[in-house]
Amino acid sequence: MANWSDPQSTGRPGAAPFGASATGARSAAYDAGLRSYMLSVYNYMASGVLLTGIVALLFAWGGETSPAAQVFFGGGLLKYVIMFAPLGFVFAMSAGQARMKTSTLQMLFWGFAVVMGLSLSTIFLRYSTVAIAQAFFATSAGFAGLSLYGYTTKRDLSAFGTFLLVGLIGLIVASLINMFLHSGPLDMVISLVGVLLFAGLTAYDTQRTKSMYAYVAGTDGVTRTVVMSALSLYLDFINMFLFILRMFGGNRN
Repeated sequence: MANWSDPQSTGRPGAAPFGASATGARSAAYDAGLRSYMLSVYNYMASGVLLTGIVALLFAWGGETSPAAQVFFGGGLLKYVIMFAPLGFVFAMSAGQARMKTSTLQMLFWGFAVVMGLSLSTIFLRYSTVAIAQAFFATSAGFAGLSLYGYTTKRDLSAFGTFLLVGLIGLIVASLINMFLHSGPLDMVISLVGVLLFAGLTAYDTQRTKSMYAYVAGTDGVTRTVVMSALSLYLDFINMFLFILRMFGGNRN
């Protein structure tokens, strides 16, 4: 990238046209770089979702005789390893992103997508393919609209970050409580709140991803930021999808 601090690019007396041209060139270069950066984030995120879906489908292939059914319904410790492995990947990536090589962070992202696919394979055993497809396309449409809003809005969404974080903690606590209560109405409320929370997080994370480009443009940290931003948007998409599926995926296999 050009060095915008180059003293030769600063305006001089009687050189206003050149200065205006240089400013326009800088703005165009920045906008092009931002578009490329955001496209990379979405490509990573979409590829991760696709990989997760393929792994989940293959692991659940065969229904009651599938590897997924044997692992999750047959008992044993392996199902807990698969269930909590994605969380371990997220913690490892979040805690070590500054120290890891970019290639290591990329491999962890793809590994995370794979173990998420194994973990989510049970949806193919519990819901019909029609219900899963409907929830997926509804989530895709909602995610696209919310992400577009987060990218284009002039409103600062950072003030909502704390509110969304507190809401997410409350959602986790309520979900843990309902694991023991098994309340249908509470489950519906949790699902509705979950959809709303991750809808807000989608717009918030998109705006945050966009704003981070100003700090990493032209540095070695661009790819690392792309991967971590893709992870955040991936989690927003997957969680919104799961809550929508819980709300409307009533047709069980």
